[in-house]
Amino acid sequence: MRFQILDIIFNPPHPVTGRVVPPADRLERVVEMAVLAEQLGIDSYSVGERHAGDVLSSSPTVVLGAIAQATDRILLSTGVTVLSVLDPVRVAEDLSTVDQLSRGRLEIVIGKGNEVLQYPLFGLDIGRQYEYLTENYELLRTLLREEHVDWTGEHRPPLTDVTTLPRPFAGPFRIWHGSATSAHAVDLAAKWGDPIVTANALQPRENYKVLIDRYREQYAAHGHDPAQAYVGSGSGGLFLADTTEQAIDEYRPIYEGIVRQSDQRKHDPAAVGKVTSFRTIEDAVERGPALVGSPQRVAEKILDYHESFGHVLQSVSINHVLDFEQQKDTLRRFAEEVIPLVRAELPPTTLWSDVDIDRAKGFVAA
Repeated sequence: MRFQILDIIFNPPHPVTGRVVPPADRLERVVEMAVLAEQLGIDSYSVGERHAGDVLSSSPTVVLGAIAQATDRILLSTGVTVLSVLDPVRVAEDLSTVDQLSRGRLEIVIGKGNEVLQYPLFGLDIGRQYEYLTENYELLRTLLREEHVDWTGEHRPPLTDVTTLPRPFAGPFRIWHGSATSAHAVDLAAKWGDPIVTANALQPRENYKVLIDRYREQYAAHGHDPAQAYVGSGSGGLFLADTTEQAIDEYRPIYEGIVRQSDQRKHDPAAVGKVTSFRTIEDAVERGPALVGSPQRVAEKILDYHESFGHVLQSVSINHVLDFEQQKDTLRRFAEEVIPLVRAELPPTTLWSDVDIDRAKGFVAA
């Protein structure tokens, strides 16, 4: 199992105290956590992207550039690049710049995004989000692999003899596909032989497993080597304490406050994957993906989900509303107490090893 820290850089008021972290401090903490993750031997650090709401990740490539300069070894990623609303030419330019700055330590995750307000913000029709995603992905893939590109599509002007610069550091960096609610993303990944990351955040695991199973079936049907059908999984958040009971008691007011904040968005109740299915902390711990508990219990839960998903990459998020020292302590405990327990129970994975020929060229996992 490989491990990744994901920060979408949410920055709403604290759900209990109402305090807001100044944006400069919040962004600085992202870089500090990435440096600490590298020191602790975490494989990857991922920065999200959103363009609406109380979120500071509208320019993830800028943040990743800062992390690239502050680190030496850790793999960098996005979670997710909202490719449905972006110009693939600019995406190729920006992310290849990060790839160069990090000397080949970049892989990305693409998707349509989970924020409906992004589409009117960019003057786009949310009803065509999967059309945008498919066309933009296929153009981005071409731009990363080829020079002097001629291209014609439906949703942007044609290109003639285009070579985006800079080029990727050592050939095209790997693209993962984020999967949350629709078969479209997993079908697109399977068609092109790319890996996927299941969101595994707001819904019961069965909803995500259906898509993972479909991905593996379609991946093989397209003639790709099933051994390369890597699957990553998110989680419903990480909070550790000496006992699971203590973790639940301490995290309860934060979790309940976050649910209340989410309810204020007034999402359509029929909109799948927009609000949590787990209304109480007990429900989130018992039935949901939330990694809340003792290190032993959290390790057991990751292994339990591995039984369902067969994933080889576990992505976790540490809640930003915790005191910053507590965030760092949580990351340390996860690296030192949880990860060894998980790895002791699972066979090694080839992901990011020296036999993984598609991995980021500047990174080999320890």
